[in-house]
Amino acid sequence: MNESTDDFRFAPPERADILIVEDEPKLAELLQKYLAVAGYTSRHVARGDAALDAVRAQRPDLILLDIMLPGMDGWEICRQLRTFSDVPVLMLTARAEEEDRLRGLELGADDYIGKTPFSPREIVARVKSMLRRNASVQRSAQAEPLPQGSSPLIIDETRHQASVRGEPLNLTPLELRLLKTFAAAPGQVFSREQLLNHLHDDDRSVTDRAIDTHIKNLRRKLEPCFPGHNAIQAVYGVGYCFALPPE
Repeated sequence: MNESTDDFRFAPPERADILIVEDEPKLAELLQKYLAVAGYTSRHVARGDAALDAVRAQRPDLILLDIMLPGMDGWEICRQLRTFSDVPVLMLTARAEEEDRLRGLELGADDYIGKTPFSPREIVARVKSMLRRNASVQRSAQAEPLPQGSSPLIIDETRHQASVRGEPLNLTPLELRLLKTFAAAPGQVFSREQLLNHLHDDDRSVTDRAIDTHIKNLRRKLEPCFPGHNAIQAVYGVGYCFALPPE
């Protein structure tokens, strides 16, 4: 917490609104200061049970979500949030255990970062990276439209949505990027490292179990659309491949 904003500058970002859900006032204030220097606007709620109402009142572009909160913990917030919103979620966790991080991913968080040691510069850099990736997904539809053909799966990147036979899939931004990667190359076997590189364009230590968790979530959401068919198949010792059943 000895960092200074004096030499901390990003290239001017597109306008973005960040919701900070954090019960420690000094940490929240410091994050807001760094976000402002980086060119972002931000809002802050200190109680977990106020977070969902804040999202409904004004949809943010990204949420910084602490886990240990009064009123409602970050895991429950994330679970309920995914029933009505696909806003990107970066979980702030003081827990170093991998099981805790994976639990957040299973509930729909897009990424996580440790609070120990607390580095607001790293957090803001991660925010910028997540927003840049989401903007890139939306822009790529105009430059490189996905070949849809007669596939029941439609990925509408301009609306940041995917659907099967007209029924929308409730995907997080990270799950949508993962599905786009698979759908662009059906039958191709991707290693875990290749998939992680598609999802995260910044250097970080991410375990194979993290990508397995995202694939587990995506499989669960695809299964009702293709009963009895596993659209994402594991290739032992290599990775995963994607294939839809014939219509």
